[in-house]
Amino acid sequence: IMNFKTIHHIAIIASDYQRSKDFYVNQLGFSILRENYRKDKNDYKLDLKLDNCEIELFGIPNSPKRPNYPEACGLRHIAFYVDCIEDAIKELNEKGIKTEPIRIDNYTNKKYTFFKDPDGLPLELHE
Repeated sequence: IMNFKTIHHIAIIASDYQRSKDFYVNQLGFSILRENYRKDKNDYKLDLKLDNCEIELFGIPNSPKRPNYPEACGLRHIAFYVDCIEDAIKELNEKGIKTEPIRIDNYTNKKYTFFKDPDGLPLELHE
């Protein structure tokens, strides 16, 4: 049996490094752990933290776009737990981030909605 404790990090490739850095740090509130320019790869690697979750944000020039519709196999979305979905939606909307209407999960009866990062990666709020 594997002795996994938790998910350590999620890696995201951004088409516009500065725009995505601003989004995750200044708009969503992640803190910067490390930021490195990797000369040998001509890209940036930014390690971000939110509570016990980390995101590795890579700025890789000329990377292909992620298919959203139809949804491709692989990572579907990243979900963030919030205490009050209405408050979180209001805060996102005040920052100019559009959100979808609130839905109810058929299995948990909890509220959830989606919004997107600058590259269209689906991000979920879940209560």
